[in-house]
Amino acid sequence: MANFEVATGRVIAPSIGDTRTEADVVAHIAATVDTDPQADRIFVRDQLNTHQSASLVAFVAQRGAIDVDLGRKEKEGILKSMASRAAFLQDPTHRIRFVYTPKHCSWLNQVEIWFGILTRRLLKRGRFASTEELKQRILAFIEFFNQTRAKPFRWTYIGKPLMV
Repeated sequence: MANFEVATGRVIAPSIGDTRTEADVVAHIAATVDTDPQADRIFVRDQLNTHQSASLVAFVAQRGAIDVDLGRKEKEGILKSMASRAAFLQDPTHRIRFVYTPKHCSWLNQVEIWFGILTRRLLKRGRFASTEELKQRILAFIEFFNQTRAKPFRWTYIGKPLMV
């Protein structure tokens, strides 16, 4: 998991692990927030269920000093459903909030473009003796990219329908 800072083109607080569970997502978001604990954050995410989890809602409420009754998961309140959790996480009054890309449109998310760069430049023809070597090579690539190649992506799509 990685965060692409659109203003600078840098990848910040990458998380490399064996899984992408609800706990992994919350830990990743926490590590990102910890890079500047007082900053306002807007995360652009796809609509994967781990990106709208009860533990993520609890994290945002705790770190954002939002003192509300969250209810009980799948029973009542904010935690009742994916829709109610997503609505809470998207609330524009929160210091930490989420914006979700439309389903099947992850290409709109700039970090997906960056993952394409990682794939083409490192992973496609790479040979790695172990998962630890792979992890170290990815982290080294991120450091190299941030120092030498990072810049905001220039969006070129002008909204015209594609010709079929």
